[in-house]
Amino acid sequence: MIGKDKPEKTCAGNTLYPARIQQIQALRPKQQVTHIRSSVWLMVGYPRHVWSYDFVSDRTHDGRAYRTLNIIDEYTRECLAIRVGRSLKTEGVQSYLTELFCTRGVPVHIRSDNGSEFANRAMRTWLAELGVKTLFIEPGSPWENGYIESFNGKLRDELLNSEIFYTLEGAKIILEQWRIQYNTVRPHSSIGHRPPAPQAVAPPVPIPPLISASTSITTLQLDQ
Repeated sequence: MIGKDKPEKTCAGNTLYPARIQQIQALRPKQQVTHIRSSVWLMVGYPRHVWSYDFVSDRTHDGRAYRTLNIIDEYTRECLAIRVGRSLKTEGVQSYLTELFCTRGVPVHIRSDNGSEFANRAMRTWLAELGVKTLFIEPGSPWENGYIESFNGKLRDELLNSEIFYTLEGAKIILEQWRIQYNTVRPHSSIGHRPPAPQAVAPPVPIPPLISASTSITTLQLDQ
């Protein structure tokens, strides 16, 4: 075919034929994958195996925006924290995670989307130094982060869509109350229609019977 073997000139003036170009391209190393398709390659197996976190945006009564940082344990389905702020940056996320790591332990993996607060170099380096492996979903594929997406939907349907917050402090209080109720009371069909972290109820302490005054006097006289 005419033009099939037409040579090409390189910047250095050397002649390359199409067959040689294909050989060179075959020798080039393939690009490394920079993230893991977490929902396909990793399934949760025990508590603190995989945590996931994400943001949910809303507005207070005055129209000002705020965001919640939601963090859950994918195995137990427990909501570990809901943090509220007008602007939550990487430093704030690190601060909240540090608090959780100190009180709940360090997870093996943490799953998120590719948002700048989660996927920036400083955040990935910080987590790696603590021994936490990051799992990033494919861009534009929220279904790969199904646990946290399901939680976000419940939060919006059960609270945010029906509640008006006049202040940020009021939002923090009500959201924390909802989180406690979600963990300790609300049944979850995915874990046998029980709450993720039911409150432990201590058995009642037995109360000794009351001793009347006459019984006490009689007993005292007998002892004498």
